[in-house]
Amino acid sequence: MPAPADAAPEPAAPRRRRRLPVVLAVVVLLVLAAVGVVLTRPGPVAGWLGDDTGSASTAAAATPEPDPSDVLSDPDPNATMPSPDGVRAALDPLVGAAALGDRVNVSVADVTSGQTLFAKGADDGTVPASVTKLATAVTVLAARGPGYRIPTRAVAGAKPGEVVIVGGGDPTLAVDKKGFYPGAARLDDLAAQVRTALGGTAPTSVTVDGSVYSGPVYGPGWDDDIPTGGYGGAMTALMTDGARKDPGAASGGAERVAEPDLAAGRSFAKLLGVPAGTVKRGTAPTPAAAGTPAPGTELGVVQSPPMIRLVDIMISQSDNLVAEALARQVALARNQPASFDGAAAAMDAEVAELGLPAEEITLSDGSGLSRDNRISPSLLTDLIRLAASPDHPELAGVFGGLPVAGWSGTLDDRYRDAPGTAAGAGAVRAKTGTLTGVHAIAGLVTTADGRLLTFAVLTDKVPGGTDTAQPALDRIAAALAACGCG
Repeated sequence: MPAPADAAPEPAAPRRRRRLPVVLAVVVLLVLAAVGVVLTRPGPVAGWLGDDTGSASTAAAATPEPDPSDVLSDPDPNATMPSPDGVRAALDPLVGAAALGDRVNVSVADVTSGQTLFAKGADDGTVPASVTKLATAVTVLAARGPGYRIPTRAVAGAKPGEVVIVGGGDPTLAVDKKGFYPGAARLDDLAAQVRTALGGTAPTSVTVDGSVYSGPVYGPGWDDDIPTGGYGGAMTALMTDGARKDPGAASGGAERVAEPDLAAGRSFAKLLGVPAGTVKRGTAPTPAAAGTPAPGTELGVVQSPPMIRLVDIMISQSDNLVAEALARQVALARNQPASFDGAAAAMDAEVAELGLPAEEITLSDGSGLSRDNRISPSLLTDLIRLAASPDHPELAGVFGGLPVAGWSGTLDDRYRDAPGTAAGAGAVRAKTGTLTGVHAIAGLVTTADGRLLTFAVLTDKVPGGTDTAQPALDRIAAALAACGCG
């Protein structure tokens, strides 16, 4: 997620933290090694996904997928745990690498026992970049639940033939089957429902209602080129294909439309046979008794893929617009304004409600594009341990999309050729974060003895570029993978 910018500002002073009071069981190999497995297995997860088969898009989202190939070996809960002295001896020389700058904050803990194995500035708020998405994932799964789906509705307008499309905040909504996100809800399905509901009444105009969102469409603390650089875009409650101008564009950086809500409205109007010039912003009328159909009457609804799938997309693709949409879902679930400020406040409250040290997280957005964000490494390892807890099975969806070193996502081309990183290939599963001068990684690693550890390394004063900083970060996680460290 590169975004040219000035050096990161001086982080706030460290704050005293509360320790996570629970002892966690080991992850049973990342119950969600891939979300496709989750969607087809029986048990609690099947219940999370609901049984709604009322739309073609819902059915598509629930289509069984083949089991993935094995990538990570099973962790051994009886494996020898590294000693703090052994881990310190392995990491101290790597954490001091010049390529990482002079602010390298690290937390390493054992997943099973929760014991801290290494801490350097572990409680210090640090610019997290895209590692922020781990907090977004945990809080939205806690607030909404894994099976929640975001609706996009069409209702009758105040005038005969007026159709109001009401955005609920689904960033994956597609125009048709050529959409960017697999299994997405589709406007052509919604248009078909509207035509059936209207019967002989011809649609005459389309009004776009995105009033569920409020506040600025661009985040505070975003670099100046984010709105136009392809990694961010305007946040509106109605959009198609993550606001991409071309749904066939590659994942990651892609040209975005300036007004996603109106662009989606024009696509919907075309499907209804209504001139694009009739599309305007407005709000849905309060349901009334007069008229056929009565103003405010629901004419159709399509539902996003379940939250567990949206989290997987956000993590695996490091999708910034999906992340901001999910942060707003936390706000809506907690009756806060669905804005950047409201989402940040709601996520902070959700972290506290989960029993974690909310004083160690200060957010301005849910994607990590903001340089105003601060998260401590130890809060990240606490979040990961909590998501692995049998007491919170609803949070396990955070693991499904985590990239695997040398295999997938943002770690696909890492842990391969750089000296000192090969031990991490297939043993590290983590979320990465990158802004100019900021590099971060947080996730899970299985040691050479089979012990599962969680780690977070955050640096926000990196003097050079990704070509030197990323291998230096990767050597830290690779050292943990190679560690006997008794």
